[in-house]
Amino acid sequence: MVQPQLSVIIPTHNRPHLLPLAVRSALQQTYCDLEVVVVDDASDPPVQLPDDPRVRIIRLDPGRGGAGARNAGTEAARGRWVTYLDDDDVLLPHMAAVSIAALESAPPGSPLGVLSGLSKVDARGKVLLTRLPPSRCPRGGHFFLEDPEPRRSPHTKQTLVVEREVVLAIGGWDETFRSRVHSEFFLRLNPACTLIGLPTVTYHLLTHTGTRVSGNPKLRQESFNRLIDKHRAAFEAHPKMFAEFVYKHAQTSYQMGQTGAALTHWLWALRLHPRHVGAIAVYSAIAQLKQSLRRVATPTQALPPA
Repeated sequence: MVQPQLSVIIPTHNRPHLLPLAVRSALQQTYCDLEVVVVDDASDPPVQLPDDPRVRIIRLDPGRGGAGARNAGTEAARGRWVTYLDDDDVLLPHMAAVSIAALESAPPGSPLGVLSGLSKVDARGKVLLTRLPPSRCPRGGHFFLEDPEPRRSPHTKQTLVVEREVVLAIGGWDETFRSRVHSEFFLRLNPACTLIGLPTVTYHLLTHTGTRVSGNPKLRQESFNRLIDKHRAAFEAHPKMFAEFVYKHAQTSYQMGQTGAALTHWLWALRLHPRHVGAIAVYSAIAQLKQSLRRVATPTQALPPA
C-alpha cells in the first residue's frame, strides 16, 4: 500500500460484536487516502476481521491497556496524520475529509491538531446529546483547564486528528493511566500544539451495556489523584477550573455510590474556589428543579377505552 496521509488507530479488547462497526465506519470515509490500524490488546479470542488491504491488525500479548495500545498503533502508523477511534464508537463518513481539509488549509506555523463535534446515540441511532469543541485552543494552553467557551465542550477529545510526529514528540500516551487517559494526554498536547475546533459532528459515541474502564469506581479514584499529582502545576495555575474539575468528580463519585469520596471532593472543591463552586451548585439545583417540574407538568397518556 502507498504511504497513506491518515492512519485511523483502533485499540480493542474483547469487543468482537462492536469492533466491526468501528472498522467499517473508518473504511467508509469519503477521504480515501487512509489506513486502519487495529491494535488487538490481548483479546481472547484474537481479533479476526475480513481481509482488506487498508486494514492491519497488530497483536499485543500480553496486553498493555488502552494507552499502550494507542502507543503501539502510533508507532506502527504510516500516515502523516493520526486519529484514534474507540472500538465501541463510529466515525461519520465525512470525519476524515473535513479534518484533513482544515489541517491542510491552515497557515503554516506551530503544530496543529483538529477537533470536531460528537454525538451520543442510543441503539436505535437516536441522538441523546451533542457536543461541539472549543473553536480554538492556542499552543501553550491547558485545554479543559482554560475558561470555557459558551456552548462549546472540551469533552470532544475522541475526535482528535493530529500529526503523528507531534504525538511521538510529547511522549505518546501515558501507559501508567487506565482511566483519565485522554485528559492526561491533552494536558501535554495543548502546551505543544494549537487545537482548532470544527462546528461539525463527525463522531458517534454508542451507548451499550458492555463494561467500560470509566465505570470502574476504584480505577476512577486512582486515576483522578494520579492526574492531579502529575499535572499539579497546571491545575494550580487555573484555580477556578481546578475547583470545577474536582466538583464534577465529586458528583460522579456520588452517582457511583462512593459517598465518602464524594464528600471529600466536594469540600476540596469548596476550598479551592468557594464562589465558583457555590455558583455551580446553585445552577445545578435550579436545573434539577426545572426538570422535576417538567416531569410533573407532563400529562400522563390516557388509557384506551375498554
